[in-house]
Amino acid sequence: MNIAILVALIPGLAWGSVGLVNTKMGGTAAQQTLGMTFGALLFGMATMFLFVMPNGITVDSRIWVVGIISGLVWAIGTAGQFLAIKDMGVSLAIPLSTAGQIVMNALMAAAVLGEWKNGKMWAIGVLSIVTVVIGATLISARDKSRSSQGMQNPSDNKKGMIYLIVSTLGFMMYFVLPNLLNKLGYISDAVKTRHNGIDYMTAIVGPQSIGQVIGAFLIVIFVLREGDKMFKAPTWRNIVTGLVWATGNIFMFISAANPNVGQAVATTLSQMGIIVGTFGGIYLLGEKKTSYQMKLIVVGTILVVVGGILIGNIAKFA
Repeated sequence: MNIAILVALIPGLAWGSVGLVNTKMGGTAAQQTLGMTFGALLFGMATMFLFVMPNGITVDSRIWVVGIISGLVWAIGTAGQFLAIKDMGVSLAIPLSTAGQIVMNALMAAAVLGEWKNGKMWAIGVLSIVTVVIGATLISARDKSRSSQGMQNPSDNKKGMIYLIVSTLGFMMYFVLPNLLNKLGYISDAVKTRHNGIDYMTAIVGPQSIGQVIGAFLIVIFVLREGDKMFKAPTWRNIVTGLVWATGNIFMFISAANPNVGQAVATTLSQMGIIVGTFGGIYLLGEKKTSYQMKLIVVGTILVVVGGILIGNIAKFA
């Protein structure tokens, strides 16, 4: 496994921990969303002032537009995911969220960005996506033979599914937007490919973090209507969540811009955090599972890993 793929796995580790960390930090979905953006802002400003500016990387008006819009749609995705976690629990919400993101992001990257260039790549890509989705479905399966104490009721799951759909759409645009705007010609190839995309993607991080904070404020005040709770202690604690997320974010964008990895591979590997989120929710947060469910979870986890390995090596089939 080469260095580029190892770097592309870092977001999965970081993002898989987000649900665990934010649950430990506590607070409402609004406080968690806002606190997380504060942490992302700290990381984004540090990236801008300590790396981007000292290295003379250009941050022009178009970079600002891409970054801020990306941050706004990310805020929608994050708020939806946190609301789903509240209703469904980490070990159920994260696998379903992961499955949705893998399908939408990989297909968007393949079909719209043109990263799958022949029939073999499409065949392996589709097979890997199906494998991951089946794995995620098994991980999130409920044991219908018994009503386990502490499990979420069906009404919570239905409401959580709505939140997950909104979340998936937000995250899809957040993932794809930087490369999509290059594909559409808004960002030139010269800007996008400089230093294997590192310049472009690190330049975006600062503006993106500002967009995240703006989006979070708008969602908290006008959608969740928790403006009176914005600056309570849980918000400040969730800055830690934001720093964990931001670590994964910068490696995600660097990997997506790297021609040796690409958008489809980077986004899929970033979702390997399903393993961290699932087992962390069970063993660290004490979310209850039956022995039948645990068997399905093990099989599902293996399928997710296999699917991730397949798509991580899809370039070999070009």
